[in-house]
Amino acid sequence: MAATSRALLRWQFDLTWSLFEYHLERLDAADFLWEPAEHCWTVRRDPAGGWTPDWADTEPDPVPVPTIGWLSWHIGWWWTVTMDHLGGRPPRQRTDVRWPGAGEPTVAWLRGLRAEWLGHLDRLTDADLDGTAPFPWQDDPGHTVAHMLAWANAELMKNVAEIGQLRLLRAAGHA
Repeated sequence: MAATSRALLRWQFDLTWSLFEYHLERLDAADFLWEPAEHCWTVRRDPAGGWTPDWADTEPDPVPVPTIGWLSWHIGWWWTVTMDHLGGRPPRQRTDVRWPGAGEPTVAWLRGLRAEWLGHLDRLTDADLDGTAPFPWQDDPGHTVAHMLAWANAELMKNVAEIGQLRLLRAAGHA
């Protein structure tokens, strides 16, 4: 059963990534910081020249519309933390996951995370997949590592769709 689960999870990830590549290849630097609405979350320059994502510990109402920059940071954040858990490393804090900047730096970062992710997937055994997920359910025995991988695939799918929609809206000239 685990081998079948692994194959299905890998197929699902590869399909989602191919959809992501379609958009990654077409993004330009200005797409990342385009603000699709007055009320939005983005990444902003900090005094040291780095990038800081907008954030609230409690989800605001109304929920801000994210920019592609914010979404790409968000992917990097949850993916990095998930891989920290998979690798048995202490998970990084949200503020420790830095966005590299608009355009090619972020595209290269995301592609690097993909390569690291595939390395984790390739090394997982059937026993690993059946083990208790350390994240995002905080060691709930009702969720396995396979559930965690399925969650990561679903989260990526959702974020890819959001990035694609924002890219298409900007290309269509909607402000």
